[in-house]
Amino acid sequence: MDLRRLTCFLAVAEELNFSRAAQRLHMSQPPLSQQIRLLEQEMGAQLFERSRRAVSLTPAGLLLQDKALQIVELHHQAGELCRMAASGLAGRLRLAFTASVPLFEAFSHMLGVFRQRYPQVELDLQHMTTGEQIAALTCGQIDIGFMRPSPAFRIPVPIREHTLWRDELMLALPRSHPLAGAPTPLPLSQFADQPFVLHPAVLGGGLHEHILALCSEAGFVPRIAQPARETSTMLALVAAGLGISVVPSIYACICPPGVVFKPLADASRHSRIALVSMQSSQASACVPLFWQSVTSREAAQTLG
Repeated sequence: MDLRRLTCFLAVAEELNFSRAAQRLHMSQPPLSQQIRLLEQEMGAQLFERSRRAVSLTPAGLLLQDKALQIVELHHQAGELCRMAASGLAGRLRLAFTASVPLFEAFSHMLGVFRQRYPQVELDLQHMTTGEQIAALTCGQIDIGFMRPSPAFRIPVPIREHTLWRDELMLALPRSHPLAGAPTPLPLSQFADQPFVLHPAVLGGGLHEHILALCSEAGFVPRIAQPARETSTMLALVAAGLGISVVPSIYACICPPGVVFKPLADASRHSRIALVSMQSSQASACVPLFWQSVTSREAAQTLG
């Protein structure tokens, strides 16, 4: 259906006068009348009753008027969305994050601020490990990542990064453990013969590798008595006495009864959350807007 003919039809339907409709459309009357005749042929129905004194819509014309208004409005909306998408103001932004990221209060705040500023951008959120995020970014499966890289991990050059938050790795001990009440930070080497509850090995570069590196620096390889995919499950197993664990300090906010967090004395205990995306210009146009929203001075002050 020709949009120009619908526009001509709507002008005549609203004015009920071919002369005024032609003036409104900045065209002469004969071409306007021709467009209406062509539209009537296309629709297979007469749309207007014409007389020397008046123009009125036929029943078919009344029905078409309602649909034509919807079509023209949808066309306008589609064009507006396309223009917004080209500048990043609309579209879909695929975000991935490691398990601890939602525990940072600033994470939900930053998503809320972005949604408020750019309501036409759909956020697609999914959980991925650090290694999975690197692979997904490289393959174009996600646009933005919130990862926890280990200190020794070097993020590939095509990916840019910005450190958002820092915390530390801490010991998670059963409350009944002999060292649960120790007043000072504890060296990991004291726990070389202890059973550990840790995440299973996955794609490298993240928390699991950081913990293994800490243990290696302390002179031992941890004996994993029970693997667990979720940190909340790990802490529950520690509370049950199945072993000890090493977790980011942010998990203290959801620490279950029966678990005590103790600081580590090891120098390499520091950890960080990094915002990452591809440096390529082929990335979604929404990415620069999100990056700017998160890393702006105002956001930095809010995020602490």
